[in-house]
Amino acid sequence: MELQHLPRKLSAPVAAAARRLELRLEELGRVSDERGRLTRTFLSPAMERANQLVGGWMRGAGMTVREDGVGNLIGRTPAKARTFVVGSHLDTVRDAGRFDGALGVLLGIAAVEALGPELAAWPLGLEVVGFSEEEGVRFSSAYLGSKGYAGLLTAGDLRRTDAEGVTVAEAIAERGPLLALQDRSGRRFRSAPPGRELLGYLEVHIEQGPVLEAAGRPLGVVTAIAGQTRGRAEFTGRAGHAGTTPMRLRRDALAGAAEWIGAVEAYAAARSPLVATVGTVGVAPGAANVIPGTATLTLDLRHPRDAARVRALAALLARGGEIARRRGLAFRWEKTQDDPAVACDPRLRRLLADAAAPWSAPALASGAGHDAVIVSRLAPVAMLFVRSRGGLSHHPDEYTSPRDIACALQATCAFLRQLAAR
Repeated sequence: MELQHLPRKLSAPVAAAARRLELRLEELGRVSDERGRLTRTFLSPAMERANQLVGGWMRGAGMTVREDGVGNLIGRTPAKARTFVVGSHLDTVRDAGRFDGALGVLLGIAAVEALGPELAAWPLGLEVVGFSEEEGVRFSSAYLGSKGYAGLLTAGDLRRTDAEGVTVAEAIAERGPLLALQDRSGRRFRSAPPGRELLGYLEVHIEQGPVLEAAGRPLGVVTAIAGQTRGRAEFTGRAGHAGTTPMRLRRDALAGAAEWIGAVEAYAAARSPLVATVGTVGVAPGAANVIPGTATLTLDLRHPRDAARVRALAALLARGGEIARRRGLAFRWEKTQDDPAVACDPRLRRLLADAAAPWSAPALASGAGHDAVIVSRLAPVAMLFVRSRGGLSHHPDEYTSPRDIACALQATCAFLRQLAAR
């Protein structure tokens, strides 16, 4: 990344930190559990390597570094009575791009580097957190990392299993004693700063949508994060021989699931801004010459208003039950995640808007979920969006330009200075 591509008003420390940030994004993007594509999931070998790499950069910036019991990477400047947190996640979806999540963590480190010696005189300390799990890939439930950080892991979270039958509790126990995670309230395990006032949390994230690009703006200030429900639906019928069972006598679970998928799409399409996604389908027995006896699907449902999301879920589950009855099937639903819509803190939003004013940053809502949803239960939260080329995310071609990253770093430093001055 060459200096002429950076915004004109960048300070020399910010310009240098932005160049390092871009190189680090490339290096981190090569740390993966899968050859030939980027995939990092909760507590996987690649996540351990990522933590080692990013932890080294934190130490180089003068922070003390540790991993907590659920694999969150935590870097801290010298402790003060009050703490402000900057962070995002280091896990990815399968076959991911290199900016989603990682940008927010590495930008936090870059901000500490750019601010440098002036941090010693500040009345607050900074904490940079790389959460170990946000995407929900391994256990089909998001935010395990930030839930652990906030002390909100539940017994139900710990019982969830991955594709190999390993539970969350077993995966965590491989790292060390699990005793602190077994309190039913979930409050005994909490890696947020103990004994200090937590002032708030800032998450810098690529937009993952087309609004900023369409507006010609590099940055946006997030007003709220949409509520989200995830779960598994299962249609159960009866497996049978594909050649000898007449169509009228079949109880085809996949055919029922396919009808429901179409109903989900049609329902959401008619009720914007509701979005609904069936992201995975599993079929058993899974043979070309056998009628499917079971079809298991995931549903992801989002809306900025909780009441509308609750109504939509009830309607879609009722539709699934009706399809199953008509086809002689059984229908079952298991909720795996349910997070309310979260409004960003008005005061932090104003400070962030002031910091991003040179780029005329618009206000916009987030349809994607973020770790800020969970951290909002501990402290006020704010989010800064950075323009995504083509609005693309969760894809290898995901891209945010060096110039836009530098704008975000400059705005973040200005925001943090405002906080320290108050």
